[in-house]
Amino acid sequence: METISTIDSNLFLFLNGLHADWMDKVMIAITQMWVWVPLYLLLIYWVVKQYGKRCWWFFLAVGLVVFCSDQLSAHICKPFFQRLRPCYNANFQGLIYLPKGLAGGKYGFVSSHAANTFAVAAFLSAALRKNRNWMGVVLYLWAFISSYSRIYLGFHYPGDILCGALLGILIGIILWKVFHLLVVRKIWKSE
Repeated sequence: METISTIDSNLFLFLNGLHADWMDKVMIAITQMWVWVPLYLLLIYWVVKQYGKRCWWFFLAVGLVVFCSDQLSAHICKPFFQRLRPCYNANFQGLIYLPKGLAGGKYGFVSSHAANTFAVAAFLSAALRKNRNWMGVVLYLWAFISSYSRIYLGFHYPGDILCGALLGILIGIILWKVFHLLVVRKIWKSE
């Protein structure tokens, strides 16, 4: 019977092996923040349109969401679990495709990219659902594509991505509930 680690490694090798030369530049770009600037600008526009002068509260909350997901994934989970990224795993030497070379950090569990993007997707989906239900689909698709690029580039196992996504969604939902309770119900109602 295969272990979860073996299944994760085999799935990584399969997904990482699905590459094409023309996709290298696309995946390298997708993993960068700058390529998503049009989406970020659209989100800023929708937030300002929906929340008006109250949008600064909202931007502070999104900053807190990213801060919490990033700190928890990068500074607690990765040092605690110390799971090598696939690109640093000696057992994968010559087996994986690395179009960008080695990842920055040695450890990859959980994926900070996945945690951050899914946390923002969860938070913004809840916040913008009133008038824009379709935005949730776009946000989760953005988080999924951005996270998949990390497998393609050899930086993360699928398990790193899945656990990062679950952590991010949990953080996004919890912080949305706190924001809604403390800011929307208490502060905004009293204005």
